[in-house]
Amino acid sequence: MDQLRTPDSHQPFSRRQFTTVAGTATAVTALGLAAPEPAAAAPAAPVLPRQAPCPPRSTADWDTCLAVARALLVVDDHDTSLVPAYQKILDSGLPRARSTAAKKILVVGAGPAGLVAAWLLKRAGHHVTVLEANGNRVGGRIKTFRTGGHEHAAQPFTDPRQYAEAGAMRIPGSHPLVIGLIDRLGVQRRPFYLVDVDGEGKPVNHAWLHVNGIRMRRSDYAKSPRRINQSFGVPSKYQDKPSSQILREALDPVRDEFSTVGADGKRVDKPLPERVRGWARVIQRYGDWSMYRFLTEQAGFDERTLDLVGTLENLTSRLPLSFIHSFISQSLISPDTTFWELVGGTATLPDALLRKVEGLVRLDRRATHIEYWSPDRHGSDDVSQVREGGPHVWIDTVSEGRDGKVVREQFTGDLAIVTVPFSGLRQVQISPLMSYGKRRAVTELHYDSATKVLLEFSRRWWEFTESDWKRELEAVRPGLYEDYRRGKAPADGSLLGAHPSVPRGHISPAQRAHYAANRWATRDQPEAAHIVGGGSVSDNSNRFMIQPSHPVPGSKGGVVLASYSWADDASRWDSLDEEARYPHALRGLQQVYGQRVEVFYTGAGRTQSWLRDPYAYGEASVLLPGQHTELLAAIRAPEGPLHFAGDHTSVKPSWIEGAVESGVRAALEAHRA
Repeated sequence: MDQLRTPDSHQPFSRRQFTTVAGTATAVTALGLAAPEPAAAAPAAPVLPRQAPCPPRSTADWDTCLAVARALLVVDDHDTSLVPAYQKILDSGLPRARSTAAKKILVVGAGPAGLVAAWLLKRAGHHVTVLEANGNRVGGRIKTFRTGGHEHAAQPFTDPRQYAEAGAMRIPGSHPLVIGLIDRLGVQRRPFYLVDVDGEGKPVNHAWLHVNGIRMRRSDYAKSPRRINQSFGVPSKYQDKPSSQILREALDPVRDEFSTVGADGKRVDKPLPERVRGWARVIQRYGDWSMYRFLTEQAGFDERTLDLVGTLENLTSRLPLSFIHSFISQSLISPDTTFWELVGGTATLPDALLRKVEGLVRLDRRATHIEYWSPDRHGSDDVSQVREGGPHVWIDTVSEGRDGKVVREQFTGDLAIVTVPFSGLRQVQISPLMSYGKRRAVTELHYDSATKVLLEFSRRWWEFTESDWKRELEAVRPGLYEDYRRGKAPADGSLLGAHPSVPRGHISPAQRAHYAANRWATRDQPEAAHIVGGGSVSDNSNRFMIQPSHPVPGSKGGVVLASYSWADDASRWDSLDEEARYPHALRGLQQVYGQRVEVFYTGAGRTQSWLRDPYAYGEASVLLPGQHTELLAAIRAPEGPLHFAGDHTSVKPSWIEGAVESGVRAALEAHRA
């Protein structure tokens, strides 16, 4: 059933609308159900007109909203930034523990949060053991497809020098803790080009938009968006505004709460106490809202404008999720933000952290049962094995059996720092029962999916001019350049990997048949992309395609992120086996860049589904409406000797900054316990 109808008006709800209002009084009334009796607490906020400057508030009280704002901005209860103190700890370490105060500490999970916490606690004199479920690597959702590394990985591509990111790939310059950590560890970084550049590194914005059958350069769309906007059927007032401007103008009144526009037109944050309260007001007003509700009720978008902005600005798949989460992301990822990447891959960061905790990490140890004892907990449900004066935490683990032998091993400690994503922690038995708030957070915290499909090419064709294309295609056979240009090149798979630079033996006849069957039927040939870095957007299943920002030294080829998708878009890929994803991804790439890219395809690809990953259980915690105010306090709170870290315990989920911040916080808690 595609639509639900209200019993009185018989007007249909779309799925998008139903998801947005489900569980609210509006939904209860609309579906003809008896509304529950209201709680006899604070009086209800008045119902204001749709265009009112101050919309109805969420259900959260002011103190809760203030706490979420402080967690987001990393400030203490006096609105003083904790970032300088955290930076000092990362640089100089925690205060040295006296030998009598040294603790035996277990860290569960060797992602960036666990590695940072372990490193700080080791430097402070504690006895640390890190338990990691993965049998061959650390880093969590920092994962680089590469040859070698600390995981001794086999060659993932035909060119052993090539590497590509399965997970974290860009680091905002506005994230001070991770930038400082990278520099302190001596890990080399360089610019990541969110917007494509020319050969001299100047932004040109020439990547493609390909939607509704229209292909247009991003720069051309920015100047004249009417053709694409009209294809969505947007109202006349939006036809000559780029989607980014439409969205920015809708969100600017929210940004006004905590920032101002300077003389140069750029936003400047308000002073800290005022900024904290501005964010708290945003959270109180919109904490229970989805992005869909905000854009329709507050910004007044019609469905056509919503489709335009959702498609081009990467909002469609997450419209039903938390407005606050998407708003933070939209504020961060913009052409004005400086981004960095790590030379050799993002995994060089966990490489460096692993060297700092050498000998402390036990790989292939999945926690299955955690028992703990706390002086403030008594009763029949307390753990019998753990007594006052002895270890306060006991953890049972089991191995994956990589060498054919399954090993079970137990560990004890004075306390533990648990960094496992809550989606995975649900599979761990914890005794005695943790508090209701913590158990609710573990059960309800929403994790989203994200999937990447990467394809290797023997030449960086996205950097080509038309003369480059002609030279390289004529090297395959005379006349091939014109055949492609006129749409007359064979589409039977015979030209897959046909260029002389492609290593032989990696493309089988079965692959050729499979790729030919999945080819894109229309074979029009766009002009050469001629870009470095940046990415293109399409409404096909690939959605987002991202080129590498820098060549790999000594290699003429490169690996393209052929498809990057989230939420429902990612789920469509997750249903395919890994090998089946590659022909579909190449097809989507050809639709945007032209059929001729096939001649450089090496037959090698890599893909990562974070929802299907046995250790991640999802891409990241992407919160539902209301979860910031309902769950955050419980997510971060210790349970006796159990402390919690990981990016999901911050207000920067999916970012390394959130993981590092939480690692420092948890290390401080454990050090002071």
